Amino acid sequence: MLNDKPMTIQVPGKLMIAGEFAVLEPYHQLGVLAVDRFVYATIEASSENSLTLEDFNLDKLDFTFHNNQIEINTTDNRIGFIKDAMTIVYTYLDEQTIRMPKIKLSIKSELDDASGIKYGLGSSAAVVTAVVSAILKFALEQPTKELIFRLAAISHVKTQGNGSGADVAASSYGGLLKYASFQAEWLHNEYTQTSSISALLEKEWKYFALEPIDIPDNIYFCVGWTGKPASTAKLVDIILQLKVSNPFMFDEFLKDSKEAVGYFFKGIEHKDFSLVSKGVKKNRRALATVGMHANAPVETPKLTTLCDLAEELGGAGKPSGAGGGDCGIAFMPSREAADKLIIAWEEAGIKPLALQPSLEGAKLIQKET
Repeated sequence: MLNDKPMTIQVPGKLMIAGEFAVLEPYHQLGVLAVDRFVYATIEASSENSLTLEDFNLDKLDFTFHNNQIEINTTDNRIGFIKDAMTIVYTYLDEQTIRMPKIKLSIKSELDDASGIKYGLGSSAAVVTAVVSAILKFALEQPTKELIFRLAAISHVKTQGNGSGADVAASSYGGLLKYASFQAEWLHNEYTQTSSISALLEKEWKYFALEPIDIPDNIYFCVGWTGKPASTAKLVDIILQLKVSNPFMFDEFLKDSKEAVGYFFKGIEHKDFSLVSKGVKKNRRALATVGMHANAPVETPKLTTLCDLAEELGGAGKPSGAGGGDCGIAFMPSREAADKLIIAWEEAGIKPLALQPSLEGAKLIQKET
């Protein structure tokens, strides 16, 4: 049943914890954590279709849905992710014989700095998930997390063409996830060949796996911003070239990453900080080594400082995500050690980010009466 009252959906951003780059290969796992910086989508019935993107200063753009395609009345090329997300979810609802009324949809993000600096918290994935979940929650009583995730993943891959989808999973499910990617090339090929979105949703996504993991309360994590935004897509392309230019080294990296992720999750599950620390340190070394062999700056000087300071205080740090800038993370054995690390980072010119886990994914936070 279609909702007829305004509603606001909150969708968390993410931090990659362990297993970066390797997750792009079949059956390799990654740890990803949803964090409490959010994208908000507000949706309500309206006399005319309109889309507002507050962060782009785009207000009340007209849009139409015709022949399984959303058309938005703008020449601004920044709307690609949103246009594709709306197209995918509208097409799915049309296949389910659910007719969407005209709506007013507004999107606002708090994932980036007020000045527009990107921290690397997964803004495009969170925006896509916000669009998909808002429309689904408006049109359906209780869309499942899996439905939100799969539609958002399809639309994100349709636009970007690559990526693991872990950021979409964090935004959809929330919490800490042990994640294996659906493999973007597989999903893109399936999308281009499928008879319908509904058929693709029902198909077995053979590479995909996801397991929520409880976060122990005796392990403290800190997040530091290096002051330099990074291009994930460029670094991924450079690292993956090693598969051709130095396959032995790439295979060694995959082996080391698998072991590191295994130690990390075993430590989390058994509340054993020594194993968590061992996994994080091993993953840091693996990422730095593969970056060196690919001539890619995965661990920048600021990230090195961030990680070294964590180790000096009894913890373990590593780049979060593709590296090359953006954020680094550290796991510390006590609140006291975490507090000391925050001070040390500030003295070194690293900006601590006050981020905590977001245990819920896309959720309704406000519904007008």
